[in-house]
Amino acid sequence: MKIPFLKQLQRLAGPMAHEVELLAPTGPASAAIERAIRHLLADLPDLLMGAVVEVATGKPLATYTTDRDLRPGPVVGFNAEAVRQVQAAVRAQGTPGERVEEMLFTLPSQLHLLRLETTGRWFIYLAVETRDTNLAIAREVMRGAIALLDAG
Repeated sequence: MKIPFLKQLQRLAGPMAHEVELLAPTGPASAAIERAIRHLLADLPDLLMGAVVEVATGKPLATYTTDRDLRPGPVVGFNAEAVRQVQAAVRAQGTPGERVEEMLFTLPSQLHLLRLETTGRWFIYLAVETRDTNLAIAREVMRGAIALLDAG
């Protein structure tokens, strides 16, 4: 039996583990966003967190996490701010035609990778354990997800 009230109570405890949460308005972009995040899950079964994020606002459009204690919303908000700061630094360099494509944050046991889609409006974020996935694999999976997002 599905009881909407109970699902809302569960969400108060944090994002649902092992569930893709779509936060984008419905429409063609929403379908592309869902395809991109599901691509990450299909090709990186050990994914810790994933998200599609709007750069301008830092708002997640879709999220995934393996653990309720991992909160992709606040994390991607800070990442969006980092993207905006690096974009401002690139503009300040005065090098026309250059743009931020990818950012990598390495922790002792994790890789956090984000890649901007072609227009720079959104980025895809993922976090993986270094014992489960290496950087080359994460980048290749990310390229496929970006292609799905760009095609949508």
